Amino acid sequence: MTTTRSADDRINPITSIPFFGIHVAAIVGVFVVDFHPSLIVWAVLGYVVRIWAVTAGYHRYFSHRSFETSRVFQFLLALLGTLALQKGPLWWAAHHRWHHQHADTDVDIHSPTLKGLFWAHMGWILCDKYKDTDLERVSDFARFPELVWLDKGALVPPTIMLAALYVLGGPGVFVWGGLLATVLSWHGLFCANSLTHLYGTKRFPTTENSRNNAFFGLLVLGEGWHNNHHYYPGAARQGFVWWEIDLTYYGIKLLEAVGIVWDVRGVPERVMAAAITPSQ
Repeated sequence: MTTTRSADDRINPITSIPFFGIHVAAIVGVFVVDFHPSLIVWAVLGYVVRIWAVTAGYHRYFSHRSFETSRVFQFLLALLGTLALQKGPLWWAAHHRWHHQHADTDVDIHSPTLKGLFWAHMGWILCDKYKDTDLERVSDFARFPELVWLDKGALVPPTIMLAALYVLGGPGVFVWGGLLATVLSWHGLFCANSLTHLYGTKRFPTTENSRNNAFFGLLVLGEGWHNNHHYYPGAARQGFVWWEIDLTYYGIKLLEAVGIVWDVRGVPERVMAAAITPSQ
């Protein structure tokens, strides 16, 4: 079942041109530029950096406050996250907090069960309804002027990065490490909004349709353990047991080991006790 949408709840074809343009440029570019095996390394590296920046920074830090860090590294996390071209950290966190409050209800911004798979995957990002940042919803971070400034100018860092890839690495690095890695990271992360609310297993008795999916757990560096996350979103880890690979969490623990982050929130025993399916 889908819900009726208003005019501002539909894809804006004009403002969506850059989004689809990058897709076309990436696909065409792969076949046009001279190929070298090192370009695959650039694509993988670009993908992993973008995914980790969003999952560790935008998601687990800015959206859920699952660990603490300094003001300097907080800004660096936000800056790194902008390179994924998913708008600013405050915009991202504000909308994600709303999603958790209203997941799979009529007012959820990207529910595949209520508004369709395409809408949940990327349609909602391309409409005018959700283009603004609700600073009240992220008032804990909106008090930092540098984050507000970065949120408004979120296109500047990735533009500089793409230009640098072209100038320093040439057309091949620009296409594979820039455009293609961006497109792949977009759709990898979008799957957490769409497919992990449709396919997988349910360990915890949540009121929405979140699912644990091992494939997406690997593909999106731990974000595929989505039912775990929706049941207890405050944890820095989303793979709750040893065999649920969560590369984002491993990166956070490494930062904790060297003192860059601290107060990394774990999963209480009472949470695991609430599981409705075996954990191992």
